[in-house]
Amino acid sequence: MSSRFDVSNESERTAGITAARFALQNQRCVVLPTDTVYGIGADAFSAQGVSMLLAAKGRSRTMPPPVLIAQLATMDGLATDIPEAARALAEAFWPGALTLILHAQPSLTWDLGETKGTVALRVPNDAMALELLGQTGPLAVSSANRTGNPAALSAEAAEAQLGESVDVYLSDGERGTGEQTLASTIVDATLSPPRVVRQGAISLAELRAVVPEILGFGESTPSQDA
Repeated sequence: MSSRFDVSNESERTAGITAARFALQNQRCVVLPTDTVYGIGADAFSAQGVSMLLAAKGRSRTMPPPVLIAQLATMDGLATDIPEAARALAEAFWPGALTLILHAQPSLTWDLGETKGTVALRVPNDAMALELLGQTGPLAVSSANRTGNPAALSAEAAEAQLGESVDVYLSDGERGTGEQTLASTIVDATLSPPRVVRQGAISLAELRAVVPEILGFGESTPSQDA
């Protein structure tokens, strides 16, 4: 049976985090608030947990979840061959709504799905999410909704879609602004120059202020246009 905790209430916060940690350690899923929308999370190093996350969403292994981390320094433990452009973007926009696709460390024993040797990393700008990540380590997190449905802006909305497939729901009020809610901007930093593969909360102009050569969604280099 699922449990829901109002973590905006100090008396429930500790109990909620403890319950979430226990669920994650037992390869189960939790729902947590982020700075964009609510997410469904599993231990990034638990193949069973990630499999349950994908099943809860009705999603295949061809759509692996991104990984949320608590601080920029963790990036070097999970990714390799990190270009300077990616470091500059991370330093400028983390914590925040920027997801970076990088080459995964080949020595890591995890199974996020068919990643083709990459990992998508983000540090969320949300106190509750960061507190949980600080205690659990990296979490595979995707929007808390069934695939094809609107992203959940509250724990209650997430529970209505995901039900008993999630052990613990951490509720911390509403996230986002209804229909105007934007997911994180995703940049593929395994490419040179890096390219926006999903436009989201951080605009192309903001990205180019840090990395001028970055390509926007659907853009190609001059040589590709010729």
